[in-house]
Amino acid sequence: MTDLNPLTVAVQMDPMEGIKIGGDSTFHIMLAGQARGHRLYHYLAPDLTYRDGRVLAKARPVKVQKVQGDHFAFGPAEMLDLGRDVDVVWMRQDPPFDLSYITATHLLERVQAETLVVNDPASVRNAPEKLFVLDYARFMPPTMITRELDEVRSFLKQHGEIVVKPLYGNGGVAVFHVGKNGANLSSLVELFKASWVEPFMVQAFIPGVAEGDKRIVLIDGEVAGAVNRIPGAGEIRSNLAVGGSAAKTQLTDKEREICAAMGPELKRRGLLFVGIDVIGGEWLTEINVTSPTGIVSIDAFDGTDTGGMIWDAIDARLATRAVD
Repeated sequence: MTDLNPLTVAVQMDPMEGIKIGGDSTFHIMLAGQARGHRLYHYLAPDLTYRDGRVLAKARPVKVQKVQGDHFAFGPAEMLDLGRDVDVVWMRQDPPFDLSYITATHLLERVQAETLVVNDPASVRNAPEKLFVLDYARFMPPTMITRELDEVRSFLKQHGEIVVKPLYGNGGVAVFHVGKNGANLSSLVELFKASWVEPFMVQAFIPGVAEGDKRIVLIDGEVAGAVNRIPGAGEIRSNLAVGGSAAKTQLTDKEREICAAMGPELKRRGLLFVGIDVIGGEWLTEINVTSPTGIVSIDAFDGTDTGGMIWDAIDARLATRAVD
């Protein structure tokens, strides 16, 4: 399928050499865009330059194919004006969500009047995964954000078992399960305080995580599909990056309620591609807006074309912008 209006697309992401194409959502989106005739460029966040009121990126045209190890080919680098030379910018580099990430959102926000940036950079900046989700606390397990050991001890006493994780972590890194006896809790809090300047998140442990942590993908506020991620043996973390396995799934009534509650707000904020995480069919834990994943597994299990759905949503957004 070739799009009647091919687009010039700049993808801000991680180095192409390290992409694992079998499960990488950004690569999946690039393949779908290329199939429609869109011209793709690749650049890294440090390649951004602000000069004389313009935001530029030193980017290379790229062709992609589904052959691991030979999955991309670059052309010569060009200096692109992201406001004038490009129709769409994808902000898809992986976290950490740090000052470098925040700086990139500020720079990309300056091209929004001319170019569609997905996801909206100001909304990404204002909706970090483990803070934006607090807007929907009624769907969450009991949650605390703190740096105080005494508060964590009290929370543990109240809930019996807890999970402690970094506020701006990703990929299941540094997620700890603390049992009823609280063994090493003080050392764990010391470690978190020494490693990060910000508070950390503490949640009541949900035993249902053993049955999987569901990733639900929403495109412009509408459910596109879901995949269940099942923890490996001896693990509570279900992230595929740390050994979890993917399984076909369907949404529960409670999950549909959660999606319906947040869908209009995601659309209003320009958060076009979002992945939410739900445990036990009812407990919302995160809203992923920076670089959500999961669409490769969803398409494999359901026979869908989520990449195509994303580009359809982009076409609709561009059409609306043209009218405005």
